[in-house]
Amino acid sequence: MSIDLSPTSADLSNWRTAPFSRWAFHNIRAILPAADIESAPGSAWPLPASPVAFEDFGVRLPKGGTLDLDGFLKATATDGLLILQDGRIVFEHYDGGTDRDTPHILMSATKSITGLMVGILAGRGEIDIDAEVTRYVPEVAATAYRGATIRQLIDMRAGIVFDGAGLQAYADASGWEPAAPGTTPNLHDFFATMRAQSAPHGGAFSYVSSNTDLLGWAIERATGRSFASLVSTLLWKPMGASGEAFITLDRKGAPRCTGGFCATLRDFARLGQLVLSGGRRGSHAIIPEAWLDDIRHNGDVQAWRDGQWRDSFAAISRNMHYRSGWYVTNDAPQLMFAMGIHGQNLFVDAANGIVIAKLSSWAQPVDGQAIWLTHQAVAEFARSLKATA
Repeated sequence: MSIDLSPTSADLSNWRTAPFSRWAFHNIRAILPAADIESAPGSAWPLPASPVAFEDFGVRLPKGGTLDLDGFLKATATDGLLILQDGRIVFEHYDGGTDRDTPHILMSATKSITGLMVGILAGRGEIDIDAEVTRYVPEVAATAYRGATIRQLIDMRAGIVFDGAGLQAYADASGWEPAAPGTTPNLHDFFATMRAQSAPHGGAFSYVSSNTDLLGWAIERATGRSFASLVSTLLWKPMGASGEAFITLDRKGAPRCTGGFCATLRDFARLGQLVLSGGRRGSHAIIPEAWLDDIRHNGDVQAWRDGQWRDSFAAISRNMHYRSGWYVTNDAPQLMFAMGIHGQNLFVDAANGIVIAKLSSWAQPVDGQAIWLTHQAVAEFARSLKATA
């Protein structure tokens, strides 16, 4: 008996494992249900090109040796890399079947988009970030989420503690794994019946992906509109996104606001440029500038230092915080970034006017060496651009 290991044989049982993942990550619609997020190709944010060769690019390895640009791209299983400086494309690269028009899954970089949506809605008076989530989703009043605020959800400071069975139940509900015959596990039912333990809310940083999926439910309840339509109307179209975009859905149609956003590399970069531009496209304010300033400056550094990932990120920075779905390193130059498993990243270096969008297909969900290499490369791109100025 032979087993088909061709990438195009990816399905719900294997789509996040190599070798199937590299094809699956840019063919999500073949595997998962999704809701369209409309773009605005007729009014796309222009991205003029000013190519830079990066001939002197080099990332020094801890044990000796240096990776040139091509070596870095291969070592970090890069599907797409786009670098903007002052709003112009200085480098653009595709591999693994991804191209300019291909929507690729952003994984947990989706959390950063959800965080921006909360900021937009809060600015419009449509959601109260200091309200308890039960105001919008009373179904969770008897669960560990009781007493948690919207702010604590987006900052990963809700006191939710899952055991192995709880994590599996959440995974089953997401729709990203096969369901047992005759069952339709889904996110809303999961939240209403979850049995996670509760720790005090507002404590140390604790990364719990379900927080952002619950936030998606709260957003839809607060507004009476689908998450996909809100993103399209309030963010994606005004920003001038031009390509195909969508978000995966569970078996009952709830959006995967923690990890299911799929977009083209150029539109991912446009999002970074919008953040760098203070939430404005020209004279049009899209994201409240105060919300972005809050992300950059008001995260709780002590909550990060007391949290679960302090040691994991120590080689990158010991001076970090997490705010509204975004990571911020407070070393000079301050770096604001979105991050998803298997190597999805969006970096915003406001001091140098640089945006870097990277899509990847790492074999492992979390690859410490690839994370370190990527951050080293971000610094090296900034150095190289200064040298060519």
